[in-house]
Amino acid sequence: MQAEPDATGPTGAEAPRSRRFPSITRDTARPEGSGRAVPGAVSTPVRQWPMLAVLTATAAGLLSTAFGHPRVGCLVIGLALIAASALRRVLPSVGMLAVRSRFTDMVTYGLLGVAITLLALVMEPKPVLNLPFLESAVRFTVR
Repeated sequence: MQAEPDATGPTGAEAPRSRRFPSITRDTARPEGSGRAVPGAVSTPVRQWPMLAVLTATAAGLLSTAFGHPRVGCLVIGLALIAASALRRVLPSVGMLAVRSRFTDMVTYGLLGVAITLLALVMEPKPVLNLPFLESAVRFTVR
């Protein structure tokens, strides 16, 4: 039987540890979003209230669109994304609403929310807002 080499070097000092991940993992990492919004003593849905609020508003917008009110539905979805951007900016921890860095999340949610809101306001028939460049973009894509 061969003895395993120990972690000490030739001088008796411990060998430096590698910062690379091991090739075989023995445990799983804790999910990032699980404890960020509220302390761990509270149940998961309560800790994730920012994400649940945005998803609930988005689901309401999709239902409104499905039941024949596309402008209202798109406005609700756009406003939900703008609210997600504001929540990401204001709250120090937002659970699973935090996907990337704070700046990237704010810009992504904000730009998508503004774009969807503007397109909902330009939507035919009877557009609420008259922006010629958006009208031509909508006509080009819907042809």
